Amino acid sequence: MAPTALLSVSNKEGLVPLAQGLLAAGYQLISSGGTAAALAAAGVPVTKVADHTGAPEILGGRVKTLHPRIHGGILAKRSESSHQSDLADQGIAPIDVVVVNLYPFRETIARPDVSWDAAIENIDIGGPAMVRAAAKNHADVAVLTSPAQYPAFLEALAAGAISPELRRRLALEAFSHTAEYDTAISEWLSAQLEAQSAGTFSLELPARQSLRYGENPHQSATWFAQPGAGLGAGEQLQGKELSYNNILDLEAALATVREFGYGGQPAGGNAFKPAAVVVKHTNPCGVATGTGSANALERALDADRLSAFGGIVAINGPVDGATAGHLTSLFLECVVAPSFNAEARELLSAKANLRLLELAPEAIERASRQQLRSVLGGLLVQDLDDQPVDETAWQVVSKRQPSAEELADLAFCWRLVRHVRSNAITVARGGQSLGIGAGQMNRVGSAKIALETAGEKARGAVLASDGFFPFDDTVRLAAQHGITAVIQPGGSVRDADSIAACDALGLVMVVTGRRHFLH
Repeated sequence: MAPTALLSVSNKEGLVPLAQGLLAAGYQLISSGGTAAALAAAGVPVTKVADHTGAPEILGGRVKTLHPRIHGGILAKRSESSHQSDLADQGIAPIDVVVVNLYPFRETIARPDVSWDAAIENIDIGGPAMVRAAAKNHADVAVLTSPAQYPAFLEALAAGAISPELRRRLALEAFSHTAEYDTAISEWLSAQLEAQSAGTFSLELPARQSLRYGENPHQSATWFAQPGAGLGAGEQLQGKELSYNNILDLEAALATVREFGYGGQPAGGNAFKPAAVVVKHTNPCGVATGTGSANALERALDADRLSAFGGIVAINGPVDGATAGHLTSLFLECVVAPSFNAEARELLSAKANLRLLELAPEAIERASRQQLRSVLGGLLVQDLDDQPVDETAWQVVSKRQPSAEELADLAFCWRLVRHVRSNAITVARGGQSLGIGAGQMNRVGSAKIALETAGEKARGAVLASDGFFPFDDTVRLAAQHGITAVIQPGGSVRDADSIAACDALGLVMVVTGRRHFLH
C-alpha cells in the first residue's frame, strides 16, 4: 500500500512543491477544502477528505476531518498488532505524513474592525486535533506545521527516510505551534472580557534580573519577564550583563526587524525577507533588507555608519561568519538574532564585551500582545501596534500613479516609520533606509533631519510620515531634495493643499488611513 499524506493548510506558501515532492516519493494525497482546490488547480492529483471518509463536510465546514478514518489513520501505532487489526477491521488506511497549519486567528484579530463572532469562527478545531494526534504518534507519523519546515523535510524524503530525530523535532515544533495558538486565543479572550468589564488589571511576573541601574546610574532597576516568552526567553551567549537601556533598545530593534519576518517565518502574510536593523536610543538609524543576513546587515550599517557606532543590532535570520565579520567592523553594544553558528561565535568571541542574545521565534510568539506604560499613580494598557500592514486599504490621491519600484519603496518606508518616535519621517529606496528624522516637535523639522541625512541619495527615493501633513511644507521640502513619492495617513483638514503640491511638483502621494504615532 502506498504511503499517505494529509494536507490541510491555511498558508498555501510552498504547498504545491511539497505535494509534488510527496508524489515523487510515492505518496498518495488527501486534502480538504481550499487546500484540495489549490492542489487540483495546480494539476496535482488529490483525494478529497470527504471522499476518503465517505462523510461530507457539515456545519458549514466546521466538521471535515473529525472522523475515525482520519484520526484512526494518524494515531494507529504500526508496531501494535491490535491497532493494525482495528485498522483492517474498519478498512482504515494509515496516514504517514500530516501537513497542517491553522486558521489565521492572529491575523483575524489584528483587524481593527473584527467582531467577536468573526474571531471565534477563526478558532481552528480540526487542525489542532490532527496536529496533536500526529505529534503524539511521531514514532510513525511526520507532522509539518510551517512552510519553513518543507525544504528540510523534502531533502530527507529525497534521501530515502524521515529519521526518528527529525520526526521528534517536528513533533516538538507541532506542540509549540498549538500551544502558541491556544495562548493567542486565551489572551485575546481575556483582553476582550477585561475590556467589556472595565474592571481591575492585575499582572504577576517573576523577576528575571536585578539590573546594575536604570536609565541612569542613580536609578535602581529590576527586569521582570514573562517566563519562556519574549526577550526574557533569550539566551545570552557572551558579553557584559544586559543593562536597562540595552533591553529597551533590543525591544525597539526586534520590533522593527520583525516587520520583515523572523527566523524564516513570514510577517503579516508577507514573505520572509532577510533584514537587519541598527537602533540608537530606541530609534532605528539603519534598516535594510538583503539577499541574506550578511548583505542585509552591511546595507543597514551603510545607511548611517556614524549613528551606528555604539548601536544595538537586530537580525531576523541566522548569523554566520560573513555576518559576524560586519559585526566586528565597529563598536556595538548588543546583537539579537534567531541563531549564531559556530564560526560566527568564534569570530565574535574576540569582542568579549559584545552582548549576543539568541532568541527563538517561538519565544516571540509566546509573548503577550499587550503594551504597558506606567504613569504617575497608574498604568496604561494598549494593544501592540504590530498589526499586519494592509496595502489594499491604501489610496493613491495624486494624479501620478506610483511605479512598481516606488510602490515597493513606499511599502518598505511605511513599515519602518511606525517604529520611529513621533514626529517621524523616514526616507528610503531599494529596501534601505537613507535618512530618519525622529522625535521633533514639528513634522517639517523631522523631515529636514531625514532629508539632510539622506543627502544626494534622496533623489529618486520615497518619504513616509507617521502622521498626516498639517501643511504642504513637508511635501515641498521633499520635492526640493528629489523625493518622488510620499506616503502618510491622511486626515488633515489641509490634505488638499498637500495633494495639490504633489500634483504641481509631479510627486506621488499615497494615504494609508492609519496613523502610527509612537511616544
